[in-house]
Amino acid sequence: MKRLFVWLIGALSITLSGSLWADELALDARLEQYEYPFPVQVLAIDAQRQSLDMAYMDVAPKQSNGQTVLLLHGKNFSGAYWERTITELLADGYRVVVPDQIGFGKSSKPDHLQYSFQMLADQTRRLLDSLKVDDVTVVGHSMGGMLATRFALMFPERTRSLVLVNPIGLEDWQHKQVPWQSVEAWYQGELNKTPETVKAYMTASYFDGQWKEAYDPLLTLQQGWMRGPDYPRIAWNSALHYEMIFSQPVVQDFDRLTVPTLLVIGTRDRTALGRNRAPEEIRETLGRYDQLGQKTVQRIPDATLVELEGIGHVPQFEAFDRYMAALRTFLQQSR
Repeated sequence: MKRLFVWLIGALSITLSGSLWADELALDARLEQYEYPFPVQVLAIDAQRQSLDMAYMDVAPKQSNGQTVLLLHGKNFSGAYWERTITELLADGYRVVVPDQIGFGKSSKPDHLQYSFQMLADQTRRLLDSLKVDDVTVVGHSMGGMLATRFALMFPERTRSLVLVNPIGLEDWQHKQVPWQSVEAWYQGELNKTPETVKAYMTASYFDGQWKEAYDPLLTLQQGWMRGPDYPRIAWNSALHYEMIFSQPVVQDFDRLTVPTLLVIGTRDRTALGRNRAPEEIRETLGRYDQLGQKTVQRIPDATLVELEGIGHVPQFEAFDRYMAALRTFLQQSR
């Protein structure tokens, strides 16, 4: 009888496990089954002899203060993860524009595209033109911080102010002796990932080994694409994005910024592209955001630094109230 009970428990566990796995999302390239927090529209863009779709959210407040905030997502994210930030900004009267860059989120995932931050910035400018938005406060997180910097450099007359939230690219990894690798190598690395390794990476790198249920939305897209039919296409675009990030640094141009800039830095962050390929003796010197924030604020002519002690790469999830307080104060001062 005891053996039968153990067998039944084991069978039940297998059944439940299979059921839970079957219920997990398998997402296509354009996230048709994944609902965003606000209505999504699409801008048709011609680029490099092909027609592409740029998905975006354009959300208006009930009572406008006359200003617009542009939110730029990071490498492993989409516009959807800004939901709570959007809600707070709307309550303060801001119009909020949130694009998915080409190759990300609900936007097109082309077979071939020569990615550059200049191209993405210009496509974002075209989006603002189509919406008849003259100037914006640009908020960029992670890779979005690199893009936001390039946008502000290319279109200073359209940039009211700039906010960088734990941006990557505060150091040039090539100058730090991180070896180059081919797009094909980046691609193979993406194909080798699994839903489990993605969560393990985010847990260790973003949240100091402490995962909370509130962070689950950050996994949905990456894991869902891995289970879906289009993952090779997703992985190829991701490899092209990595090549862009690695080979097109912005740190050397910080001193050319002419707009008021806020740096919101979680000091526990240690994000550094290619750390695993760097010489062992310098790996621990990379991605030291507890030092990079101070160095960066000295490079940018009109910059303010807010350090969030003990917070990692995604402050808008890990320490929302502190992050939002810094953003709200800066926006009010920049009016």
